Amino acid sequence: MLGICRGRRKFLAASLTVLCIPAITWLYLFAGSFEDGKPVSLSPLESQPHSPRYAAAGQRERESLEVRVREVEEENRALRRQLSLAQGRAPAHRRGNHNKTYSMEEGTGDSENLRAGIVAGNSSECGQQPAVEKCETIHVAIVCAGYNASRDVVTLVKSVLFHRRNPLHFHLIADSIAEQILATLFQTWMVPAVRVDFYNADELKSEVSWIPNKHYSGIYGLMKLVLTKTLPANLERVIVLDTDITFATDIAELWAVFHKFKGQQVLGLVENQSDWYLGNLWKNHRPWPALGRGYNTGVILLLLDKLRKMKWEQMWRLTAERELMGMLSTSLADQDIFNAVIKQNPFLVYQLPCFWNVQLSDHTRSEQCYRDVSDLKLQKQLSELDEDDLCYEFRRERFTVHRTHLYFLHYEYEPASDNTDVTLVAQLSMDRLQMLEAICKHWEGPISLALYLSDAEAQQFLRYAQGSEVLMSRHNVAYHIVYKEGQFYPVNLLRNVAMKHVGTPYMFLSDIDFLPMYGLYEYLRKSVIQLDLASTKKAMIVPAFETLRYRLSFPKSKAELLSMLDMGTLFTFRYHVWTKGHAPTNFAKWRTATTPYRVEWEADFEPYVVVRRDCPEYDRRFVGFGWNKVAHIMELDAQEYEFIVLPNAYMIHMPHAPSFDITKFRSNKQYRICLKTLKEEFQQDMSRRYGFAALKYLTAENNS
Repeated sequence: MLGICRGRRKFLAASLTVLCIPAITWLYLFAGSFEDGKPVSLSPLESQPHSPRYAAAGQRERESLEVRVREVEEENRALRRQLSLAQGRAPAHRRGNHNKTYSMEEGTGDSENLRAGIVAGNSSECGQQPAVEKCETIHVAIVCAGYNASRDVVTLVKSVLFHRRNPLHFHLIADSIAEQILATLFQTWMVPAVRVDFYNADELKSEVSWIPNKHYSGIYGLMKLVLTKTLPANLERVIVLDTDITFATDIAELWAVFHKFKGQQVLGLVENQSDWYLGNLWKNHRPWPALGRGYNTGVILLLLDKLRKMKWEQMWRLTAERELMGMLSTSLADQDIFNAVIKQNPFLVYQLPCFWNVQLSDHTRSEQCYRDVSDLKLQKQLSELDEDDLCYEFRRERFTVHRTHLYFLHYEYEPASDNTDVTLVAQLSMDRLQMLEAICKHWEGPISLALYLSDAEAQQFLRYAQGSEVLMSRHNVAYHIVYKEGQFYPVNLLRNVAMKHVGTPYMFLSDIDFLPMYGLYEYLRKSVIQLDLASTKKAMIVPAFETLRYRLSFPKSKAELLSMLDMGTLFTFRYHVWTKGHAPTNFAKWRTATTPYRVEWEADFEPYVVVRRDCPEYDRRFVGFGWNKVAHIMELDAQEYEFIVLPNAYMIHMPHAPSFDITKFRSNKQYRICLKTLKEEFQQDMSRRYGFAALKYLTAENNS
C-alpha cells in the first residue's frame, strides 16, 4: 500500500543524511580498517586476517560492517537521485481535506511522494524517458454525461486500474446522472490509492453553449476546451481521455511523456488516423482547418499551468469565433477547435506516437499503430469477527461492499404529479432474466431492479436487453448492477439497492418470480388514496398465489382466479411447504371480500406489500435463503405499520428450478444452524431497539 508521501521538510532531512552518513561511516571504517599499519580490504572475498590475533568473531564483525557499508552507499545514491529531481520544487499546496503536493517545476507537473527508490523505467520502448516516481499521483480528466457514457467509463477505468502502479486521481466532469452512478460505483468499489473528484458539467454549459455542434456528443463534447478553468488552479498537468478509450499498458508510461515536452509545447496529441481533415472523404467535404491529417482529441496531454499563462481561454475562443463565421458549426466538437488553434500555433503540439490513441473507426490507418502492448477491502468490522466461528462466512457477508453500477441502461421517468405513483421493486440474478419481459407486459408503471451479476454476465445482460423490443421500449425500468462478491446471494442488499433508487412516493416490494395481475399498477394508485397511505403507516398486502404450470392462461379477474383455485390450477402461495408465510392474509376471507381488511402480524409472516418510500430497509445479515422477508415484515410491525389486505389485487408465482441457496439450505445442516443463530441475534437486536414491544416476537417464535 502506498504510504503518505514525504513533503519538502523531509528533503532537508534527506540532504543531511546524504552528507553526514557517508562521512561518519567512512571515519568509522577508516579508524577500524588499519591493523599494524596495514589497510583491511573492504571486499568480503579479499578480507583475510593479517595476524593470528584476529579471532573469528572479529572477522564476522568486519564482514557484517562491510555489507552494511555497501547498503548505505546504495541508499545514499538513491537519496542523491531524489534530491536532484527535487531541486527547484516549491512548497506543497493543500486542497480540501486531502494533502496533495503539486510540483511547480515548469512542464513536469505534480509529485505526491518521494520514497527511497524510483520506478526503474517502463515496460515498453521508453528507455530514454524519465521514470515516473513511485508515489507520483497521475491525474486523469474525463467528461461524462448520461447512462451510456457512464457504462463506458467503467470499462475505461477498469483497463487503467488493471495495469497501473501509481496512485490515481480522476477528475470527472459529469452531469447529475453520471455523478450519481459513478459516485456510487467508486464508493462501493473501494479501490486503493484512487481519488475521484466531480465537477458539475451543467454549470459549464454556458461556457460552450454558443458553439453550434453537429457531433453526437452534443454540448458535452465541447467541455474539454474549458478544463483550464474547470480543474483546480494548482493542478499543473492532466491526461484527458474520451470515455471509449481502453488502456493496454500502464498509464504511467503515458504520464512520463510529459517530460519530453520542450519550449512552448503544451498539448500532447496523436495524429488523426483518418482522412477527415484532408477533405477527400466525399465530394464537397469541407472540414475545419488542421495541420495535415490533424490531431485526434480522444487522448490529450495538457500542461495546464503553461496553457493558463498563454491565455488558452482567449486563444481558443477567438479561433472558434473566427472559424464559425465560415463553417457555421463544428462537426467533431472540441477536436475541430483544437485543430484550428494548432493550425495557427503549431509550436503548441508535442506529437504522441500513434499507439497512444489507436483509432478503430472506419477509414482509419490504425493497423499501422498496433504493437504488443491482494484483496485490499479489509474492513474494521471484519477484523472484529471471529474467524473460528462456524457462521463466520454468513456474518462477513453483512459487511461486504459490492461494486454497484446504478442505471446500467437508459432511465427516464417523471413520477405522476398526483403523488400516487408506485414503483415495483425486485431483485434477480442471471437465471431469472427471462422474467423481465413478462413483468414489463404486466406492469406498465416504473420498475427498480437490482441485478446480481459478474462482469461477463453484465455484458450478456446488455446484449439481451438491447435485443429485446419489449425492454428497449421501456425507459421507466431502472437496472442497477451489483457485482458478484462472496459465496452467498446478498438478497437483502439487492432489495435495499433497488429501494434506495425509487423515485416515486410508494413502492411495491415484490420478487422477480411473480407476475402481477393486469391493471395492478392503476389499482394500487387508487388504493393509496383510498387508504391514505401518505399520512398513515400502512402496508397494503397483495395476496400471493402460485401455479405449478410453466404455461398458464393468466387470470384476467378475481372471479377467474377463484375458478382456477377451485380447479386446482392455482394455489395459495407455498400452502404445501410454508403455510405460515402467508396464512395470516386469510385467503378464505379474501375470496368474498369487497373492501380492504386488516390482519394481524403472526410469526413467520412474509407477505408482499406496498409501502411508502421511507419504510425501513431489509436486514443485510440474512443472505441466501431464509428469513430475509420475514425479518422485514417483523420490523414493519415493530414500527406499528398496519397490515391491510387489498380485496381485488393478486400476484402469481411462476415455477422455476430451485435456487442454489435453497438447495444449500436443504442439504447443509450448518447452513440451517447458522440461519437459526442469525434469527436469534436479530430478535435480540429487535428487543434492544423496540424494548417491551418486541417481546411478542420472542414469544411467538417459541410457540411456533
